[in-house]
Order: sequence, then C-alpha cells, then structure tokens
Amino acid sequence: MPERKILRKDSIPVSFMIEQLTSRVGIQVEVVGTAPMGERRVVERNLHRPALVMIGYAELFQFQRVQVLGNTECRYLAHLTPDARAEAFGRLVAFDLPCIAVTAGNTLDQSLVEMADARGIPVLRTETSTTQFMNLLSDFLNDQFAQQTTVHASLVDVYGVGLMLMGKSGIGKSEVALDLVERGHRLVADDVVVVTRKEEGILIGAGTDLVQHFMEIRGLGLIDVRAMFGIRAIRFQKRIEIAVNMQVWDGQEEHTRLGMIDDFYNVLGVDLPLVKLPITPGKNVTVICEVIAMNYLLQHYGYDAAVVFAKRLADRISSKRDGVVARATEYFENDNE
Repeated sequence: MPERKILRKDSIPVSFMIEQLTSRVGIQVEVVGTAPMGERRVVERNLHRPALVMIGYAELFQFQRVQVLGNTECRYLAHLTPDARAEAFGRLVAFDLPCIAVTAGNTLDQSLVEMADARGIPVLRTETSTTQFMNLLSDFLNDQFAQQTTVHASLVDVYGVGLMLMGKSGIGKSEVALDLVERGHRLVADDVVVVTRKEEGILIGAGTDLVQHFMEIRGLGLIDVRAMFGIRAIRFQKRIEIAVNMQVWDGQEEHTRLGMIDDFYNVLGVDLPLVKLPITPGKNVTVICEVIAMNYLLQHYGYDAAVVFAKRLADRISSKRDGVVARATEYFENDNE
C-alpha cells in the first residue's frame, strides 16, 4: 500500500471556534468585552476549570487550554470583596489564555471583563449548562484536533457497514460503488476518502469538500450521485469497518477460502479487517460486497460461519473415529420434489 501523509491541526482560531459552536454545534455563544480575537488560537482539545488558580495554586496550570468558569468559579468570585475579586481574577488573566468561557448563564463584573480586555483575552458567555457546554465543546475540539489522512478508495454504506473499496487505479472501485448505490446502498465518498481517527480507535470516513458525491466513471465521465439517485443514496460520513482490497486475480497468490485467515489494513494506528478480493471476468463483485457486509454483521452478533463449519467437521471426524456411520443426507418424509 502507498504511504499516506498523516495530517493534524496545530491550532484553530477562537473566532472559528465560536462560529462553529453557534452555526453547527447549536450552542449560543456571545462575546463579552472588546478583546480582539484575531491572534487568539486554541491549541489543545482538553478544557480546564481554573478554580485552584484563582485561589492561588498555579502549579501545573494548563493555561493553553480553554478556561471554563461555571457555577463554582463564578459564585466563588461573587462572594469575595471587590479587591479580593480583582486579585483572584488577576491571577488567572496573568497567563496567556486563549479565551475564557462563562457558562450556565453566569456573568462577570464589568471590572473583571475590562481586566481580560486589557490582557487581550476574549471572554465568552453562554446560557448552556457547564456540563453540556464542556461535552459539546470537547467533542468539537476532539474532531478538530484528530489525526487525519487520505486514502485512494471508495467508501459505501452497505447494510449499515462501512466498506472501504481499495485497489489500484482502473480496477473498478467506482463502478462497484455505483452498482451498490443502484441496489439501494449509500455512497459516502469516491476516489478520495478523508479518514479521521476518533477516540477508542474509531475511523470515520468522508469525502472532500470539492468532490463530495460526484463520481468519475471511465468511459462515461462525471456523474452526480445525489442528483441522480436522491438524498437517500448518500451519506456525508460513515464509520469505516472493513477494508476490501480489489486485486487482479493471480493464480500464484493464496486467497482466503474458509474465512479463517485474519488480515488487517492499518490506518492511523487502527487495524481494519481486510478482505482480499480477486477480480476475474464474470464475478459479481457487488453481490460479494453485500455478502461481506452481512457476514460482518453475523460475526458482530456472535455467529461465524467458518467456526461453525470447523466444529461440524471436527464432530464428523470424531463420529467416524467412534464407528458411527453418517448418512449422506437427512431423511425428509414425503418430500419427493
């Protein structure tokens, strides 16, 4: 397989984070104060609640993270005298913070906002509860800072299973994907799959912003799958669960025949089950891809045909050793068809 370049974002602008939280995540965030956000960037996916820093303990303070002030921090500041409040908040803004997010409908005194403005630190405010805000923001930042790479392949959702069709150029990946779409399955990406690694070894595949759900079919040209087959024929992203490597038949190479051989394809440190599918004239690759997906579902729910057959074979051998002669076929009464 060719080398793949691993991509990872080093930082995102605070302004971009605010815009995405409002437009895509669904959190209403307002900017309090006048601190410019042009040079402020978020460089880490984790969040921090700085109560200890405001009390006076700054050892191991992760100042590069987004700082979240919830009910605990805001009520602590509110019970202090004005001078003590300014001193506690001053300990926080003494560091070069990306931004401060005030949650759960809390507000900061104008004097504290002005202190943050003087340091160029944006102050954000939201009515969203602290727990929900941190969960949604963490998911967003995990997505932004996740490892990414691109794979020359097609990705199709077949019976809810993400099949990534690979193989050298011209072998027929797009044609198989198109045939699967015509049979009622859903196209995610063609030619280039952008793979993002999520937590716990989950790989999510999507298409590029430019190509989206266009396909190039040799001899025909470009087609728009969404326009031709409708919205039900596409997905914008899908978890990748199986890699199918389409390869020209080679009689010298050994191919899996019983399903007992475990092959894997590594993407971003995650091993995907790999099916090596030899291509020969007359072979119905589309139906085989459907069977691959259904077989994966059976195995996921605890049924492995290869294991069942191996057990049946072992039982038959054992019965012959014990002198039991097995019938060639079972007897079906009055079945003469």
